[in-house]
Amino acid sequence: MTCCGEPNHKEDNAQAAQQVTPFHSQPVNQQPGPQSGLNWQGSEKFQPPAGPSPLPLAYQNGHSSWEKSSPNGQTTFYPQGSPPPAGMYPNGAMPPHTPGSPPPGTAATPHSAYPIQSPPLARTSPGIVPMTVTSRGPSPPTMAQPLSFADEGKISVSIDFGTTFSGVAYGSSRIAGGKVQQILNWPGSFETFRKIPTCLLYDQTGQVIAWGIEAKNAGPMPGAVKCEWFKLFLEPHALRDSSNVDPRLPTLPPGKRAIDLIIDFLSCLWDYAKQQITREIGAVADLDSADVWLTVPAAWDATGCQMMRDAAIAAGLVRSARAGDHAWRERLRIISEPEAAAVHCANLTDVHKLTPNQNFMICDAGGGTVDLAVYKIIGMLSHLEIAEMCARSGANCGSLFLDLRFRELMKTLLADHPVHLDSVSLANFMEHFSETEKLRYMGEEDDDKMFHFTCFNVEDPDDPAVGLVNGEVTIPGNLLRREVFDPVVSQVLELIEAQTKKVDQRLDALLLVGGFSGSEYLFRKVKAQFGSRIRVIARPHDCDTATVRGAAQYGLARRPLVSSVVAPQSYMLKVKLPAEQEDWLKRPAYIRDNDAGVAICENRLQYLVAKGAILRKGQRLKATFCKFSQTASDRTFVATLYTSDTDKIMRYTDEGEINELCKWTIDLGALPSFQQNAGVPNSTGFYTEFELGLELDSAEVRGVLIYQGQDWGRVVFDYRL
Repeated sequence: MTCCGEPNHKEDNAQAAQQVTPFHSQPVNQQPGPQSGLNWQGSEKFQPPAGPSPLPLAYQNGHSSWEKSSPNGQTTFYPQGSPPPAGMYPNGAMPPHTPGSPPPGTAATPHSAYPIQSPPLARTSPGIVPMTVTSRGPSPPTMAQPLSFADEGKISVSIDFGTTFSGVAYGSSRIAGGKVQQILNWPGSFETFRKIPTCLLYDQTGQVIAWGIEAKNAGPMPGAVKCEWFKLFLEPHALRDSSNVDPRLPTLPPGKRAIDLIIDFLSCLWDYAKQQITREIGAVADLDSADVWLTVPAAWDATGCQMMRDAAIAAGLVRSARAGDHAWRERLRIISEPEAAAVHCANLTDVHKLTPNQNFMICDAGGGTVDLAVYKIIGMLSHLEIAEMCARSGANCGSLFLDLRFRELMKTLLADHPVHLDSVSLANFMEHFSETEKLRYMGEEDDDKMFHFTCFNVEDPDDPAVGLVNGEVTIPGNLLRREVFDPVVSQVLELIEAQTKKVDQRLDALLLVGGFSGSEYLFRKVKAQFGSRIRVIARPHDCDTATVRGAAQYGLARRPLVSSVVAPQSYMLKVKLPAEQEDWLKRPAYIRDNDAGVAICENRLQYLVAKGAILRKGQRLKATFCKFSQTASDRTFVATLYTSDTDKIMRYTDEGEINELCKWTIDLGALPSFQQNAGVPNSTGFYTEFELGLELDSAEVRGVLIYQGQDWGRVVFDYRL
């Protein structure tokens, strides 16, 4: 038998295994602060509120829908407090109550718990990525809980791994008075740079022969391949469908995946950073036990964030520092780029002139992406705390896309002069544009100005019709504005406009950070469009390093500086629930009777959190379940989690656009109650009570298996690939 006693011929084992039957609960759509249906016990304890509709008589008095094991060993689940369906035991007898198993009809009290480490690098494609959680015993606290300050003086290192440029910052309460330091000296130059090119040079065997400045400045070499912009391969649409990869991006070297390039670059960056930090602080730095903060774009989904985490671990950014250091993976923190930038900018009171309870927007315009987020300053600035006000947004419209559009313009102008379109010539044109003209371009006032780009092949005949004269390509400013700047800048303005409409409160400041924010044209256009509505529109003097410095400041604070996050999507489970009148009217085909004669509606959605919900950072949303097992081998089940980008609250799986986030395989075999009951001969089977928890951070989504208030398994969810 499958769910609620219905015959199993109506669905196969895989489908049944995806069904979970939770307590009735409403989606969280407003937080923090008290609200109807939420029972707060401390900072993390969460009791799902009661359902919106009265239950049928068969399900009242603490009863909900249930599932049990079929004769073929099929996995099924019970909600805590639910009896088995009629017909499961002879003459309506209840299952024996063995020690460690919950007596039917009793409710569990949720407990606060501590998360444990994420799984090691593992990924399959295409299809659904099954994330397996094996119960392994209770675990110590980690970053989802308030930070522990017993290790005062510990080093925090931040890495801003950018599409075009990357940087490293670090700090400790015992270094430079607790101020953030940046690595400024890099291989390949005697000058100082706050950031270096995100660039790799491979030989024909696939080995890295140069990185950063040295790779960027390297000339043509036989068999060598220069790689840039590979971070964009982790963009959500590109991950879900490789056909969505921007065709203008360079192809990857043979036999290499984007994740391989990221691991290689992070390995080079980290190995050098450790050496340089040790040189700069004049002592042996314990970097093996340092906290490492890695920034990611706001628009990335859980897949990209998890792949970055896996790549960083594979690159050695964190490792076990000593025997018994089981939580070493937790020293790697993933933080969104606008959140890191907001932490840095909130301290710049001389720039934004903000006071407590005022709101500000961060526009992090970088090389590849532009990310937007809105925050409120809470409390006194001397004890900084900010709260996210609405869901973040972002898009691939950074300054790199000016370069790509410029390259396409040059190809169009010189289509009849292919001698100027070889890779070296194009690279020369783009370097001149990127390093001299891109940020200085002023817009309409440069319409009549001529921009000159030197050609390598001066013997090619002139062609005044396309501006090719005396070995130079001359482009009028109005053509550059129309074909290169306006399409990208307009997209940034549209993003900012859309973000302002998400907030029903006044915006007091708009702060532009990131390398692209240095564009005079972009800054002027932003001020022209929003200056009458937002009092302060400014660029910090160190706008290009706000993200890396903010991430380091977050680590140095040793406490959460961002108190709340906003759910960027809705998260829900596919469940089976007692049929209500609405179900009979809208989806009669989904309704069938179980063996107890109770009508059950399939394909219902049980929301865990609704899009736009404001949650305390690290807050855990929990639901209690009770699984029935026929034998000791019946220890696992598969829960399916879905997401939706729409604001609409849907009742059924076919009601709108939903995406399957993952199939979460959960092993209960190590739970004490399961082991105890499995060791007792019992022909009628036994129950195992447990909880599933969901945590949303600024950049990651975590699932947790909870037993008696402690975590027994944890995973960062992956999306459908």
